[in-house]
Amino acid sequence: MEIVRKDIKNLHLAVYPPNGRVRVAVPLRIDDEAVRLAVISRLGWIRRQQNRLSHQDRQSEREMITGESHYYLGRRYRLDVIEHDAPPIVTLPNNTTMELRVRPGTSRDKRETVLHQWYRRRLREQIPELIAKWEPEIGVTVAEWRIKKMKTRWGTCNVDARRVWLNLELAKKPASCLEYVLVHEMVHFLERHHNERFRELMDRLMPQWRLHREKLNRWPLSHENWKY
Repeated sequence: MEIVRKDIKNLHLAVYPPNGRVRVAVPLRIDDEAVRLAVISRLGWIRRQQNRLSHQDRQSEREMITGESHYYLGRRYRLDVIEHDAPPIVTLPNNTTMELRVRPGTSRDKRETVLHQWYRRRLREQIPELIAKWEPEIGVTVAEWRIKKMKTRWGTCNVDARRVWLNLELAKKPASCLEYVLVHEMVHFLERHHNERFRELMDRLMPQWRLHREKLNRWPLSHENWKY
């Protein structure tokens, strides 16, 4: 169990995939005995979460070879690696196949880079329209947004700079998950903490946000420890 002391108002307990790691964010004013009692009082919930995670489908690290599964917008595709003497390209010829065309001898890491670049381009096509939709709804302006690979977060933001970062892995998730994460980060411009006011704002702006969050964390995850 990991205990992190932070300048927050309330104690937060979370169980992270893939192995059920427990993390407790603790206000500076709370002593060790209070933390111990809080964790003991939640042992039943912790064990239920760990049991759920142990039965959740996951992807192992991808080898980037023909026949393995890859995801885009929540749909599962069978990868077909085709060697050709031309610049690399990723295409979806149908609803079940993802073609990755690369030059002969292309390494596993380079194949993955090509696919990640394709994912990045696809996200870049979706995000501006979503931001334009939600800025007037939330009443905030996003000054800058970026896409990057993150190991523990689906999204994050810099409230002062009005900047949002979104995880590249969101390209693999249903479109509703990307929209939920973006709205989540934009609402943080109004409320920095995951407190009652934050939840009230989310309830008003996106009444089904809990369902989107559940879908985000239910869909097959990779070998990293993502949780939102």
